[in-house]
Amino acid sequence: MRFMMLMIPQGYDQAKPDFTPDPDAVKTMIKYNESLSKAGVLLALDGLHPPSAGGARVTFAGGKPSVTDGPFTEAKEVIGGYWVIQAKSREEAIQWAMRCPAKETDTIEVRQMFELSEFPEDIQCEVKRIRG
Repeated sequence: MRFMMLMIPQGYDQAKPDFTPDPDAVKTMIKYNESLSKAGVLLALDGLHPPSAGGARVTFAGGKPSVTDGPFTEAKEVIGGYWVIQAKSREEAIQWAMRCPAKETDTIEVRQMFELSEFPEDIQCEVKRIRG
């Protein structure tokens, strides 16, 4: 099963456009990321710039797209980065999230990703066609 672990750092919604993470925190996170890689569970990861650094939200009220540039005043939490991991269970994914060297004010949301096999056969065929 694939899981996405979403890093939600408190206060990131207020980060300035030129924000850069603390180098010591980055070094610590690199060690954690290496442990995910060495265990063979890491599929992908990335950090995200704060919304104030060119982020945008596209909403579809009334069926029409509308763009709001960041920062987003109504946001209480924003995603600072993510990992995609392969785990045998939800519990294993949560265990990996619990090992993260996060700050005490951070949150990691763990969500299972849909697998193509969970969809009807006609949808699977269409997705495979699109993917090539």
